[in-house]
Amino acid sequence: MTTYNSQGKPGIGFIGLGYMGVLMVQRLVQAGYSVTVYDRTKEKALEVARKNGIQTAERPCDLAAQCDVVMSIVTDNFAVEAIMYGPDGVLAGVRPQTTIIDLSTVSPEVSRRVFASAQEKGAHMIDSAVSGSTPQASEGNLVIFVGGEQEVYQRCKPILDQLGKSIFYMGASGAGTTMKMVVNTLLGLGLQAVAEAVSLGEKAGLDKQQLVEVLGQTTAIAPAHKAKLTNLKNETYPVNFALPLMRKDFSLILQMAAKLSVAMPATAAAAQMYAAAMAQGHDEDFSVMLRFMEELNGLPTGKKEQ
Repeated sequence: MTTYNSQGKPGIGFIGLGYMGVLMVQRLVQAGYSVTVYDRTKEKALEVARKNGIQTAERPCDLAAQCDVVMSIVTDNFAVEAIMYGPDGVLAGVRPQTTIIDLSTVSPEVSRRVFASAQEKGAHMIDSAVSGSTPQASEGNLVIFVGGEQEVYQRCKPILDQLGKSIFYMGASGAGTTMKMVVNTLLGLGLQAVAEAVSLGEKAGLDKQQLVEVLGQTTAIAPAHKAKLTNLKNETYPVNFALPLMRKDFSLILQMAAKLSVAMPATAAAAQMYAAAMAQGHDEDFSVMLRFMEELNGLPTGKKEQ
């Protein structure tokens, strides 16, 4: 059974309706795909379905049984395994030739496990980790790293093209999530470096607003971090990529490094600083590390968000 619509596009089941997932569903619907959604919070799924004029599924296995492509973007390893396995999981309902596209940031080992499990069912799976946050998801400008069989990737590329501006096939199963670990090492560690540099300048007496303005004009600041300086200027840290998620990614990165015997001393230190910020109650966008380092160094900060 197939669920291709009148435009010749496969039916898509989408699991995970957080900040990113909601925006991805909107783009897929606007591109003419028939989408069915599932979220463990039923009310959230019903609201997204109502706004987009689409259907919901009661369980991941029900969604998999009626859709040609199953896409997921959930929080962590545990969440991916929860939606994939068990009597209600995707793999319990998946049909031969169904394709699973997991967009989550998880360990490569989990990606490879789901890939092997899908193969046992006669289905296909690619790990398609995304780089970017809500603004890029809304505009379809994410960068996507894909691991799995290249033929399956090519079949899925028209779908991924609706979500990303740059899509890279990285190799066998797990290669996409491996590349995401590399990218997020730079993202999290780089932000910690910026936070320390800003605190140094402030402590030395430089005007904070001018310091931030000038830093933003230098080539030393990566584009992703340059945008975060605006949060520091405004003393607000609206969530595009939450601090706990970056801390989770550090954990995955360091686990992978330990297995490969890769020394990552600076990354390990940054992970501890992110953990310290969380212990102090910070759960805003990960750029709140800019303020946390000010607090740690006894510098004045703006009013904390409620």
